Amino acid sequence: MAENITDKEIIERVKNGDKNAYDLLVLKYQQRVINLISRFVKNHSDALDVSQETFIKAYRALPNFRGESAFYTWLYRIAVNTAKNHLTVQSRKITKSDYDVTDIEQIEGNMSLTEQTTPESLLHKDELQETVLKTIENLPEDLKSAIMLREIEGLSYEEIAGVMDCPVGTVRSRIFRAREMIDSKIKPLLEN
Repeated sequence: MAENITDKEIIERVKNGDKNAYDLLVLKYQQRVINLISRFVKNHSDALDVSQETFIKAYRALPNFRGESAFYTWLYRIAVNTAKNHLTVQSRKITKSDYDVTDIEQIEGNMSLTEQTTPESLLHKDELQETVLKTIENLPEDLKSAIMLREIEGLSYEEIAGVMDCPVGTVRSRIFRAREMIDSKIKPLLEN
């Protein structure tokens, strides 16, 4: 029964005082939000906290939701901004970021690398992945957000424009520039 209810109907129920209706939105989008935030916030526990903070902010801001974009797009914008705020606070505390195995697996799933059969090719693949991860991590925030939303989250240019609150042309430009920067870092490795 709950599957047939649209986001718009749920939002109307929440706005009319049905606080429990918001749980349906949380259940529907929780995993997507956690996955998105995990691309920015490497610590799983922190990512869960930031996800919870995202849903709290969205709930408090729901009376201001005008429905000009999809709820999903609006929620993602809040999630990205909350993750960025968290990173800003954390950068004052910690200057080093680490990558774990899941980061490499996620990048690996989105890259077309050749099969490895030798220790040398395994080492080369690891070096490529590390270079891509470091390059993405060091991109300016706007480029990093755009490329991650496109390549990792699989959002359309229009959805990314909604999340980042900018024109589609700007999104295309940011993704192009991010890809150029990544390509410039891995090209020397591919030539070897």
